[in-house]
Amino acid sequence: MDRLSYAGVRLLQLIPILLGISILVFLLIHLIPGDPARVLLGPRAPEAVVRAQDAKWGLDQPLLVQFARFLGGLLRGDLGNSLTYGIPAVPLIGSRIEATVWLLVSAAVLTLVISIPLATLAATHPNRLPDHIIRIVPLVGLGMPAFWLGIMLLLVFALGTGWFPVGGFGDTPLDHLRSIILPGLTVAFGIVPITIRSLRAAILEVVDADYVVTARAKGLPESRVLTAHVLRNAIIPTVTVLGLNVGWLVGNTLVVEKVFALPGVGGLMIDSILSRDFPVVQGITLVFAVLVVLVSLTTDVVRSLLDPRMRLGR
Repeated sequence: MDRLSYAGVRLLQLIPILLGISILVFLLIHLIPGDPARVLLGPRAPEAVVRAQDAKWGLDQPLLVQFARFLGGLLRGDLGNSLTYGIPAVPLIGSRIEATVWLLVSAAVLTLVISIPLATLAATHPNRLPDHIIRIVPLVGLGMPAFWLGIMLLLVFALGTGWFPVGGFGDTPLDHLRSIILPGLTVAFGIVPITIRSLRAAILEVVDADYVVTARAKGLPESRVLTAHVLRNAIIPTVTVLGLNVGWLVGNTLVVEKVFALPGVGGLMIDSILSRDFPVVQGITLVFAVLVVLVSLTTDVVRSLLDPRMRLGR
C-alpha cells in the first residue's frame, strides 16, 4: 500500500474513533459531581435562578436528548457555546491550539536532540563510565513530577539567569521559540530515559551487522559509518517508541501549560473541567484524539521513509 492510500485509510479510521471517544467523554463528563450553573453563579445563587440557567443551557433535558443534540452539532462542526466564556467552543479551542502544537513539537525535537548524542556515546562505550552515567542519571527524570521540574527550570533559567521568560507565549515567532524551550524541556525530560535506552539497545544491535562491517572494510570514516549506516537503522525503533508515547506527551501538556502560563488547550482543559464547561471539555478531548492519531500516522510514514523495506498497512 502506498503512503497516500495508507494515510487515507488511517484518516477514515479516525471517524469511528472520534465517535467512540465522544460517547465516552460525554458520559464521563456528566458523571462529574457539580452543576455548571451552580459553579458559575456561585453557592449563594437562588435555586430557581440555577434551574433557569440549566434550562437555558439545555442541561435539564435527559442525557440521551443532550447527546443527540451534541452529536448533531458535532456533525455540523459546532460544539456549542462555552458555558464559562459564552462564545462558540470551536473558535475558543482553535485560538489555543497553536501554543500546544509548539509545545508538542518542541518536546519531540528536544527529546531527539538529547537522546541521539547521549545514546550514541553510551553505545560506543558499552559498560564503561560514560555508559553507566548515561544509563543511570536520566532515570531520575522519570521520578520527577512535571510541575516540580518545570518550577525548578523556571527558578534557575528564567528567574535566576533571565535567559527565558517566566511565562506566557509572546507575540512573534522568536518570542514563541524563547517561551517554549523550558516547557519543551520539561515534557521531554519525562520521556528521554526511555528513548535513550531504546536507541542505545538498537545501536548495539546494529553496530556489528554485516553491512556495517562491509562499510568499515571499504575504508569509510567511522563518523560516516556511524551516521549513515548505524544511526539511520538504529533510530527506527526509537521513532516508534516516541510515536507510541505521544499520548503521554499530550497528557503531560495539561500540567506543563499551567506551570508556564502557556495559552494552550491543556490549560484550557483544566479550567474547563473545574468549571464543568461540558462543550469545551468534549471539544478539547476530540482535538487530543485527532493529534494522537495524526502523530501515530506521521510516525508510520517517517518509519517507511527511513526503512524502504517497510510496507505500510501490513
